[in-house]
Amino acid sequence: MSFYKNTIQKMLPKAYVHKYVSREIKAAVFHYKDLQPVVDKYVYNDGTTKNLMSLTGTIPVAYDGKTYNIPVCVWLEESYPQTCPLCYIKPTPEMMIMQSKNITSNGEVLLKYLDEWSPDICDLVSLLQVMISLFEDTPPLCMKPFREPVQESCFLQFHRHSEVRSWPDGSLYLSFPTEADELSCRGNETSC
Repeated sequence: MSFYKNTIQKMLPKAYVHKYVSREIKAAVFHYKDLQPVVDKYVYNDGTTKNLMSLTGTIPVAYDGKTYNIPVCVWLEESYPQTCPLCYIKPTPEMMIMQSKNITSNGEVLLKYLDEWSPDICDLVSLLQVMISLFEDTPPLCMKPFREPVQESCFLQFHRHSEVRSWPDGSLYLSFPTEADELSCRGNETSC
């Protein structure tokens, strides 16, 4: 694990308390194997950006007898652990955020634990446990509703019939209208 700890320390931008932050990240990744340390640009509400360390990936949440992997991103500002992490739900394209008193429309996670953050008693593993507990009571995400296919026009619904035709030898076959046949008839279509 010391190799991994050294790798994390090398990733951290200079302003961080390297030994403390790398120990916290190592502990979090040990408990939650689907989280990865990542340095990326964080965009603040005022539009400014800063390269920050984050834990990005999924945490396991049990809900209704099943375990779901909830995608999250926990950002650590340079002043961490003096300031609390910035926590977000990161939905995949198939998911949508379930806004609540603890989840904003942009996926920010609001917790009493964060409001009362104290570097002497709070840590990343405990924060992740609080998030999991909250999400087990109130899931932060759901799948987007399935979109029904666009309904065919009235013409296609009611006039796409096959015809029984006969060959010159008297044998029968089914004939379906071609796209060209449909296009030529559409001029006569009325709205339903």
